[in-house]
Amino acid sequence: MDYRPEVIERLSAAFTEGPGTFLKDSPGLFNRYRESAFKDFLRLGIPDRTNEAYRYTNLEKFLNYKYQEYFFPQPADFREAEKFHCEVEDLDVWNMVLLNGFFPHGDEGLVMLPGGIWLGSMRAAVKQFPSLVEKHYNRYVTDGTDGLVPLNTALASDGLFIYAPKNTAYTKPIQIVNLLHSDRDIFVQDRNLVVVEEGAQLSLLSCDHAISPQRFLTNTITEIYVGPNAHFDIIRVQNQHNNSGKITHTFIHQERDSFASSSNISLHGGLIRNATWHYLGGENAETHSYGLFLADKEQHIANFVKVDHAAPNCNSTQLFKGVLDDNASGAFNGRIMVHKDAQKTNAYQSNNNILLSETARMDSKPQLEIYADDVKCSHGATVGQLDENALFYLRSRGIDVREARLMLMFAFAHEVVKNITIEALRDRIDELVNKRLRGELSRCASCAIQCN
Repeated sequence: MDYRPEVIERLSAAFTEGPGTFLKDSPGLFNRYRESAFKDFLRLGIPDRTNEAYRYTNLEKFLNYKYQEYFFPQPADFREAEKFHCEVEDLDVWNMVLLNGFFPHGDEGLVMLPGGIWLGSMRAAVKQFPSLVEKHYNRYVTDGTDGLVPLNTALASDGLFIYAPKNTAYTKPIQIVNLLHSDRDIFVQDRNLVVVEEGAQLSLLSCDHAISPQRFLTNTITEIYVGPNAHFDIIRVQNQHNNSGKITHTFIHQERDSFASSSNISLHGGLIRNATWHYLGGENAETHSYGLFLADKEQHIANFVKVDHAAPNCNSTQLFKGVLDDNASGAFNGRIMVHKDAQKTNAYQSNNNILLSETARMDSKPQLEIYADDVKCSHGATVGQLDENALFYLRSRGIDVREARLMLMFAFAHEVVKNITIEALRDRIDELVNKRLRGELSRCASCAIQCN
């Protein structure tokens, strides 16, 4: 039985009732796009396996549930959120917390960090930087097949805003902790915008955690503009309980001579789907996309990546790795698009996965679509067991079989982790990966919930 009509009907009812709730308190710029976006959602519907990008991902378990839509901040004990501390020693960052997709202080204003970088809520940004937000909001969304993208545009009311003006830099990474905490099951729609202008530098660490046992579903859009000769890094650490579903859509638009790096570290979650679009629109742009996921029990983790080479002399890398155990499933759908004028392109794509049980499943689909003739492009994917020769080598040197297997898995995962530029975080992720592989973390860190 198709679950989607009932879900669409429920969302339609919520949107129809919206004008009396979230629309009146929402930024006018957001409201301008809502009606047309919701029509697009109704036209596209909820993606199922007939959508090639969702061929290996079934959303039914998490979408076919009667959530309370979370359109505007609800009364919440933010003190519970403030108790959360990221367990990373010597992590020198500027920290801010979002609770259920909203800033605790709403639209009271933005914070200017040392170096001239602005940070705060989208609701505040629309008021303080109206022309800037209008210039970039909803400009880089390029996926016209996924109904969850216009659904976010139709329903989102707040999210993260970061603005790095021309030639600014902040020496510390900015850490955003996205907390889910409620006494009811909720569906969160948050919308983020990051603008890194010409010559600016910015590093962003985004951490996802659920700190109450309720069911959560989050549908997030993040638009990122990286101007000429700008440098931007984003690292996501996803560590939620098994009742949490996380769907992200990230659109990174780069101009000439720019650099961008995106890393998704998925340690725990019932359903995680990360979709990232990299658009290289200026000559000599460079982008790197990394991913690591560890899945067990009934978890499903999927990564969709598209790198769009639209200009010549650009470089890109995709490196994604997964370790799956029990009945877990994973998916990788990676695509490199090289346009006719994008000569001298260098593009590399790799997806490698290890299955630790006979019931774990991994689906991988690397793709190249090339219309230029002077390029260097490669792709590859592997799904298999641990290297028996390497295992034999370690055992021949007196290492017992369990420890040898753990060493090989850790080395396998570290190839992704080593690309994290924040040293303290890199060490902590290595530690969490090691514990996860040893079975010492059957729950997400800093969480009182034991996931069965």
